[in-house]
Amino acid sequence: MTNIAEGFERESNNEFIKFLTYSKGLCGEVRSLLYVALDLDYINQAEFDENYCKSISIIAQTSKFKHIYSQV
Repeated sequence: MTNIAEGFERESNNEFIKFLTYSKGLCGEVRSLLYVALDLDYINQAEFDENYCKSISIIAQTSKFKHIYSQV
């Protein structure tokens, strides 16, 4: 969310799209850290599954937003 806000404040379509891309990448990092948390027993399988699905949804939403915004 903070990357999206920062990109928006740059007042440039190209910068905003670049920061949307950063946001997608960070969601990928979160997904990988979910595996670490599961392996270290910080979270259980149900918590992993729930948060993994949320991360996929956020990536999809960010991709759609990026696509829409690049059409402007």
